[in-house]
Amino acid sequence: MAFRAAVVTFPGSNCDRDMACALELVSGTAPIRVWHGDADLPDNLDFIALPGGFSYGDYLRSGAMAANSPIMRSIVVAAERGVPVLGVCNGFQVLTESGLLPGALMRNASQNFICRTVPLKVENTQSLFTGGYDAGAVIDIPVAHHDGNYFADEATLDRLEGDGRVAFRYQAPVNGSRRDIAGILNASGNVLGMMPHPERAVEDAHGGTDGRRLFESVIGELVGA
Repeated sequence: MAFRAAVVTFPGSNCDRDMACALELVSGTAPIRVWHGDADLPDNLDFIALPGGFSYGDYLRSGAMAANSPIMRSIVVAAERGVPVLGVCNGFQVLTESGLLPGALMRNASQNFICRTVPLKVENTQSLFTGGYDAGAVIDIPVAHHDGNYFADEATLDRLEGDGRVAFRYQAPVNGSRRDIAGILNASGNVLGMMPHPERAVEDAHGGTDGRRLFESVIGELVGA
C-alpha cells in the first residue's frame, strides 16, 4: 500500500522540497504538492506536512497569515477527523496560529537567528510520530529559526506535561522556550508541531539520520512499511 502524503507550500516556504524529498526517500513514494491557495486537499491522504520557511515573509506574526490560507480550513477539518499532520518550524507556528496546537512561538530570547544542530530528548515514544525512538533517547536534529521561543501559560504547560503531550525537549537552552519544549502533540496525538527539522537529518550526507526514525514511525504505523 503506497503512502499517500501531501506537502503544503505557502508563499515564503523554503523547506517544502526538503520535506518532500525526505518523505519520498523514506516511503518510496513522492508526496503530492499542495498550494496554499487550493481550497481542498487531495482525497484519501495518509499524512499532511507543513514545512519550514518564512510564510508571507513572517509579516504580522510568524504563521499568522498562512493560518488563514484557504488550504488551512481543509487541513483543520482533516486533522479533526484524525489525519496525521506534522508542522516543522514555520509549520509549527502555523499550527499554533490555526488553533490546532496551544501556545505561541515568539522571538528567540537572544533576538538572534539560531542555526545549528541541537540535542533533543524524546519525551513521548507512544505517538505515531515517535514510536520508533527509545524512551528517553537523545537525538541530534538541526534548528534554524528566529521565532522558536515556545510560550504557553503555566496551566497549559502543566496540562501538556501531565498528558504526555511534550514530544521533544531541548537538552540545553536554545531559544528561551518554556520548559525547553521543542515539540508538542495535540490531545488526540495526530498533530505534531516541532521547531527542529527532522527532514534535515534523514541521510548520512546530512551529517546524521536521527530524524529519519520520525518518518519511519509514521509510515510504519499508517501503512505497515
